[in-house]
Amino acid sequence: MISNAGCNTIAHVEMIKRPSLQEIMHISSIWTVELRRKDNNALLQRSISKNIYTIEGAKSILDVAVHGATQISTWYVVPFNSNTTPINTMIYATPVFTEFTGYSEATRQIYSEAAAANSSNTIYMTNSANKAAFTITGSDTIYGAAIVGGGSAPGTKSDTAGGGTLLCVTKFAAGIAVDATTVLSTTVQINLTI
Repeated sequence: MISNAGCNTIAHVEMIKRPSLQEIMHISSIWTVELRRKDNNALLQRSISKNIYTIEGAKSILDVAVHGATQISTWYVVPFNSNTTPINTMIYATPVFTEFTGYSEATRQIYSEAAAANSSNTIYMTNSANKAAFTITGSDTIYGAAIVGGGSAPGTKSDTAGGGTLLCVTKFAAGIAVDATTVLSTTVQINLTI
């Protein structure tokens, strides 16, 4: 840019843009939920959704990875039957949604993930080899699910008193109607993009 600075003086000014940093790190999850018949395993419905990470969950990730906090060794998948929209301020002690407990398994189902792998700039882990499955005992509608862990009773259905962590929450595109003839299975792929 050339400008006239007055008094017949000409000044030449160049603007040099500072190089920008690459993308920031981003964490997300993709949930694949399948509803199948108990008797013949026929697929009745499939839903794919993304989720949000809670502030509580993100703090746990950083505290364990960087600050040396105690790792939560077992995480659980928690379906819910309230039509609740997830927000990042949800916490384990008051998750806002109503946990669905109408399945025959005695405890919450474990999120049994494989070790992290990568594809280009995405590091991921998934439970696709060992899906969390819920054998339904009655009629209801499932609207979403969450991953929880830690505290004194994280495997106990409907526990909110144990001081656990609500990692992430998803709401399905549409409610999934379940009944006693069905099994609901969930696959969650956690992605970290750098």
